[in-house]
Amino acid sequence: MNMMTMKWLSRSFVAAAAALLIMGGTAHAQAGAAPDAPVVIAQAAPDAAPAPAAEPAPAAAAAAPAAAAPAPPKIDSGDTAWMITSSALVLMMTIPGLALFYGGMVRKKNVLATLAQSFGATCIITVLWMIIGYSLAFTTNPDAGTNAFIGSVNYLLLGPMGLNTTSGLAPTIPESVYMFFQMTFAIITPALIAGALADRMKFSAFMWFMSLWLLFVYCPIAHWVWGGGWLGQLGALDYAGGTVVHLNAGTAGLVTCLVLGKRVGYGHENMAPHNLALSVIGASLLWVGWFGFNAGSAVTANVNAGMAAAATQIATAAASLSWMFSEWLVAKKPSVLGMISGAVAGLVAITPASGFVNPTGALIIGISAGIVCYLASVHMKKIFGYDDALDAWGVHGIGGSLGAMMTGAFASNAINSTSKGWLIDGNAHQMVIQFYDVAGVFVYCAIGTYIILKVIDMMVGLRVKRDVEIEGLDINLHGETVHA
Repeated sequence: MNMMTMKWLSRSFVAAAAALLIMGGTAHAQAGAAPDAPVVIAQAAPDAAPAPAAEPAPAAAAAAPAAAAPAPPKIDSGDTAWMITSSALVLMMTIPGLALFYGGMVRKKNVLATLAQSFGATCIITVLWMIIGYSLAFTTNPDAGTNAFIGSVNYLLLGPMGLNTTSGLAPTIPESVYMFFQMTFAIITPALIAGALADRMKFSAFMWFMSLWLLFVYCPIAHWVWGGGWLGQLGALDYAGGTVVHLNAGTAGLVTCLVLGKRVGYGHENMAPHNLALSVIGASLLWVGWFGFNAGSAVTANVNAGMAAAATQIATAAASLSWMFSEWLVAKKPSVLGMISGAVAGLVAITPASGFVNPTGALIIGISAGIVCYLASVHMKKIFGYDDALDAWGVHGIGGSLGAMMTGAFASNAINSTSKGWLIDGNAHQMVIQFYDVAGVFVYCAIGTYIILKVIDMMVGLRVKRDVEIEGLDINLHGETVHA
């Protein structure tokens, strides 16, 4: 990266840090002003509050023992079965779904290296999540002020987790299942960043990046929104990861591609996908797996899971069509790459809204995502000239932020009792909260990602040598090639 770009990034990050401090202070002040406000943790959102029990007759009350505390929820076999299934579906989104989706879109000389990134990320993140990641993201820090930003280290190596323990965020399933479910989210989020850095990053640097980014970026942000942190206290609505997963990964992808610089030959050589059939299979696996992602985020087999599944299907199909028709109008042909990219854009945009919106809201979000992400991935990238190889920013960053804002607009209290949106329920302030969510995640992720990349660059270097990049990463980094 040239010096002008470095100076621009540095100044931008300083300004962004100042903005984050202002927003964080505002959010903390609002949370302190209303301590009794409900904490919205979307992944455990109930569909409705239980009806109060009728008062007993005086005689019955006299005969009954002194008011007994309600029995704690018991582990439910149906919920447990659904959440194990959802966890497997989300894991399938990374391996083989994302691996094939990205692997088919790179050039043949780099397909194994791209597959290895998804597989390697799955392995290293699994281990780190078990050691400390889950504890940082989903346990309560004993210091209330610190808990607004990060959890505790009490679950180091999952020590307190027993066979029958449960989490307060998912009281009807074993905590081991909840930990596993959240592990699959932690796996796919950093892995998505690989779409922006394809064809040019060292595998050693990539593995370091996955590790540090998980612990210092993903875990804090997951805690902010879902683990009882400041954005959750503020009332941000993110059902399954519009900001925690997609805006987070997309922002990191944008910063990474700017720091790495363009691929050798970018804009001059043919860098068309080597095998779109693999990408179609990968996108299809992502689509199917996403029902575990969104419907599983109800953390129970209830009506919210059903509506989230329906909203996911509707938005995905609508986004694929709107991307396809947009491309058809502009480029005169509906490409297969455009159809599958549109589907992924719809999946991304409906993720934060899936458990909060009705089918009409899902349709509007899907149509909007297809059009906006098409313009961002195809045309905005050309205008600004950055090399986001597989459109991690254009699809996940733009789609995640769009979905987060539209969640605030279309959330319906009739669909989920924990949400009140602008257009249906008249709660315009939710749009302000959603903006804080988007801005806070973007700023923190951008700064954190930049620092991590510069540290890794000093340690092992980020980018492969020019001759390695030209010959291909498969043979040079892994000693293997695809012959078929």
